[in-house]
Amino acid sequence: MKAVWMGVVATSALLLIGTAQADAGLAKSSGCMACHMVDKKLVGPAYKDVAAKYKGDSAAEAKLIKNVKNGSKGTWGPIPMPPNATVSDDNAKTLVKWILSLK
Repeated sequence: MKAVWMGVVATSALLLIGTAQADAGLAKSSGCMACHMVDKKLVGPAYKDVAAKYKGDSAAEAKLIKNVKNGSKGTWGPIPMPPNATVSDDNAKTLVKWILSLK
């Protein structure tokens, strides 16, 4: 039984890693990584900083999806984030969920 449990845990971990890599790939293919990095500020804030800022905010997902689609200004300084109209609603939601999951 212990071996089965260990297998389930290992498989779950691999699926989570695969999902995180896929979502990072989505961020790259959507052009997000031109201005953002996971753990360092580039033009825009690091995604880990975004996750920390919105931790515990129940409205964060909806706010950030709107920002991805429509752009934003003033939240992280004087450089505005341009709208990303080519990112589908589903992809914007996937990206935001991934960003908010970072630690």
